[in-house]
Amino acid sequence: MDTLVTRIEYYLKKMLEKQGRLRIQRNEVAARFDCAPSQVSYVLQTRFSLDRGYLVQSQRGGGGYVEIVEIPREKRKEYLSRLHSSLGSGITQQEALDILHRLERDKLLTRRECLLLQNIVRRDILDISLPRRDILRGKILKSVIESLYWNLHKEG
Repeated sequence: MDTLVTRIEYYLKKMLEKQGRLRIQRNEVAARFDCAPSQVSYVLQTRFSLDRGYLVQSQRGGGGYVEIVEIPREKRKEYLSRLHSSLGSGITQQEALDILHRLERDKLLTRRECLLLQNIVRRDILDISLPRRDILRGKILKSVIESLYWNLHKEG
């Protein structure tokens, strides 16, 4: 059976698909799924992040809302540039996998390339201690993103 997180994610993605841009209130979504607003926040943080291809902005206060926008495929160069800038000095294995899945979904990587890179960034392959492992993984991903950016730049 689906987890609550997966059900909330599916619901939000379906709404986003219909509307293109989604503005929600955490309390309303929480009421719909009979859960705490913090669980909705968790879904937003983990399933709608920049590395998964989404921009999430919050407006706090009375009547506050959360706006979710999927970064359009036609803005790939801008997305790659933002993604590159957002990567710190280190990146976790899960963050790397999320980025690679998004790049494959957007047809910036083939399935084969994605699988190869997923294997390269695994913690058991990068067999060095933290934080050096996350730093090395970050450098690998930044290099991949730079290559994709310059390839798109050449195409026009």
